[in-house]
Formats: sequence, structure tokens, C-alpha cells
Amino acid sequence: MRIYFRGFEAVVTSEHFIRRTSTTTRAFLVRDLRNVCITRAGVAARTAPYFFGGAVLALAVAAPMWQLSSQSAIVLLGLAGLGAVLAMLALRGRPQPWVLEGIYHGERAVLFESTDERVFNQVSRALRRAIEDGRPPAVRDGLSGAA
Repeated sequence: MRIYFRGFEAVVTSEHFIRRTSTTTRAFLVRDLRNVCITRAGVAARTAPYFFGGAVLALAVAAPMWQLSSQSAIVLLGLAGLGAVLAMLALRGRPQPWVLEGIYHGERAVLFESTDERVFNQVSRALRRAIEDGRPPAVRDGLSGAA
């Protein structure tokens, strides 16, 4: 059995892909994995539109400022600015995790997830090599021109 990657969060061998979290350990047979792909989870991107929408709403409410006192206008503009700042912090505050997904026994499965790009790339490269090395050798049919 060849080991492609061994770390705290994952182990990739020629036969198994093992994912470890703080609560569970899950093992997948490499030969049964299909359609393995890399995606980005948009956790931070989901909250930013709410903050941005709040800022736009505050500006819409503050639009008829000529009818408001100067103190009220400053408060409403401050709230709109706060909403815009919170939207920017939500977009930049947390790194979006990289996700390794695939089909395992006919069902979609999250194989690995990490915000550390270096570790994620090492794990995904190791799994790619394990899958490629596990393929059966190409069948020679004698029809190829290079012999």
C-alpha cells in the first residue's frame, strides 16, 4: 500500500482516502470515487448581501434628507456607512474554504475541506495521483501506429 499524503486532517493511500475532523473519521475507497472536483464554499459571501442590502435600505430611507434635521441625516448616513463597512468585513473577514467533492457509492460526498490552501492542494494532488495510479492499464488493441 503506497502512502501519498499523511497529515492531521487527511491520509491518502493507494486504497483509501481518510478524512479526520475533531468529531469524526471517514474513510473512502479510492477505487469507488467518481467525479472528484474542487469547489469553493461561499460561507462569507452569503452574509455580505444582507449587510449591503441594509446599507442600501438606510440610504433609501435617508433620501429625503432635506426634510430631516442635520443630526438625523448624519445618523442615517452613519448607519448606511456602518452597513457598508460590515459588508466589506464579511467579505474579507473569513477565508472561504476550499472543498473537495465527489460521488461515492452514487451519492455526493464532501471528501475534504480546508481554508489552508497549501494543505488543501497537497491533499487534492495526492488524491488525484492515487486515483490515476489506481486505474487499470490501457488495453493494447494492436491498432496503434506506434509499435
